[in-house]
Amino acid sequence: MKKTLNWWDMIWFGIGGVMGSGIFVLTGEAARNYSGPAVVVSYFISGVTALLSVLCYTEFCVELPVAGGSFTYLRVELGDFIAYIAAGNILFEYVVAGASVARSWTSYLATLFNQDPSSFRFHVSSISEGYNQLDPIAVGISVIICVAACMSTKMSSRFNSIVTIVQLIVLLFIIIAGLTKAEPQHFSPFSPNGIRGILKASSVLFFAFVGFDGVATLGEEVKNPGRDIPIGLIGSMSVIITLYCLLSATLIFMQPYNQIDVDAPFTLAFQAVGLKWANYIVEIGALKGMTMVLLANLLGQARYFTHIGRTHMAPPFLAAVNEKTGTPVNATIIMTILNSIVGLFTSLDVLANLLSLATLFIFSLVSLALLVRRYYVGGGTTDSDRNKLIGFLVLIIGSSIATAVYWAVGNNGWIGFAVTVPIWFFATLGLQVVVKEARKPKLWGVPLMPWIPSTSIAVNVFIMSSIDSASYIRFGIWTLLLLVYYVFIALHASYDAAKYTTGTSAATVTNPPLRE
Repeated sequence: MKKTLNWWDMIWFGIGGVMGSGIFVLTGEAARNYSGPAVVVSYFISGVTALLSVLCYTEFCVELPVAGGSFTYLRVELGDFIAYIAAGNILFEYVVAGASVARSWTSYLATLFNQDPSSFRFHVSSISEGYNQLDPIAVGISVIICVAACMSTKMSSRFNSIVTIVQLIVLLFIIIAGLTKAEPQHFSPFSPNGIRGILKASSVLFFAFVGFDGVATLGEEVKNPGRDIPIGLIGSMSVIITLYCLLSATLIFMQPYNQIDVDAPFTLAFQAVGLKWANYIVEIGALKGMTMVLLANLLGQARYFTHIGRTHMAPPFLAAVNEKTGTPVNATIIMTILNSIVGLFTSLDVLANLLSLATLFIFSLVSLALLVRRYYVGGGTTDSDRNKLIGFLVLIIGSSIATAVYWAVGNNGWIGFAVTVPIWFFATLGLQVVVKEARKPKLWGVPLMPWIPSTSIAVNVFIMSSIDSASYIRFGIWTLLLLVYYVFIALHASYDAAKYTTGTSAATVTNPPLRE
């Protein structure tokens, strides 16, 4: 693909690709149903969790600047099978994200015309609840975004930069105008459902930080990965965390948490405080933000699918890059079709929990892969260090899962944590002290190894414990379908492709082409 992007483009893709979905989509649900005014803390927890993963992604993206994103990183370090399972869930994540934002786009469009958020959808009583509110507008906006994504990455970047700057101006307006109607007493009680409500909200609000991993897939199109990618990813995420906390605090200042509307929280909050004229600015800003999220989401989806097609784990025609536009048109169109089908039928609450679960699962695997990359090199790491690495990783993962399960079962005692947390701590310390680091990053590396990726694993798994059981069932069914496809199709296709590539390379070496 064409190398056309710099650090400035990456920052605006990062902000545009993330900001505008969660803050306008799920802040109301999280505050009203789970955390109350402590939604600010929930956003901070989710943001720090995402930032830990951003650091891990950044090292991989700098060292391996290709279109495959986390699929490539996992394939290099953990092998084809883990990469394939991750790839299926990555695509699942992006489809769910695209569908979620497209449906929310419809809700805000309805409020712009002073209609109920669901008034532009069609209710079909014969379809199961949660899937019976058909949303043709979500399909329409997805198709428009598809056309833009197919035309040019650099043009998409310029459009994204301009609209995202306008979006930031709108967000600053929301903060300033909202605070003129601030009522500090709305922050009492601060956490009506306690720490469990805060963490439950964090698991839902993790949706608001989805998108930066899609920006990582643009690595193949970045001019100077060692400089542009760290500035773009870390800089944009820092801005996003700060603005999310300020915006959620502003919402609580304007309206008591138990009166916040779930579908269009900011719009109706401004109505409640007598600033009805501000609704239109808020609604247009929300629509602009969600449009940019849809664009960045689709760009990331297509580039994931392109690289998976290159391995033949997905049909190879998806790997085609259009000669004229320099973009993966086939993959973009296919992903738009999938987004549109899911967005047409599925309600937002079903989508949000599924998205957070799939995303946290992928982020945990990427952090694990970074530990493997740093501490193991085939042919260079001794058997003793390899065995120690395996042992410490098992303890880190096992203690993280045990901590999450102990929390999920609802036991308020501390005895379990007094066992699992020290195991995680000493396993991480042992990895740092006992196992020799096998590979140093050439351009940019995560600081405080192995603490940051180990903490990322622990926190991601812990937040996963707050997600509802129905989402795990759907997640399990999807993973089972992936396994069936892998065993009967993907395994053989990728093996044949690798065998062909190896054979071609050998033939080239044995019979080098003649020079004129």
